[in-house]
Amino acid sequence: MSVLIRPLITEKLSRIQEQEGKYTFEVQTNASKPEIKKAIEALYPGVKVAKVNTLIMPSKPKGRYTRSGFQAGRTKTYKKAIVSVKEGSIDFFEEI
Repeated sequence: MSVLIRPLITEKLSRIQEQEGKYTFEVQTNASKPEIKKAIEALYPGVKVAKVNTLIMPSKPKGRYTRSGFQAGRTKTYKKAIVSVKEGSIDFFEEI
C-alpha cells in the first residue's frame, strides 16, 4: 500500500502551490518524512523534493439537524504532508 493517500486541493493550498512551489498530500499516519519524499519522487518522475513538513490534523466536531433531531459526529484524524519541490512540478489534473 502506498504512503500517499491523496493530494489535498483547496483554494488556499492552490495559491501556495503556485506562489511557493509547495504541494500538500494526505499521507498515512505512520509515514515518516523520508518515506514521503521517496514516494513522491517515485510517483512523479522529474521532481526533486527539497523539504517535507508534516502535521497531524485533529478531528473536529460536526453535526447536522435532521428530522429525528441533531446528529452529532466527528471528522477523522489524518496526517498532512507539505512538500517543497526543488526542481520540476506536479500536475494533479494531468490524468483527467
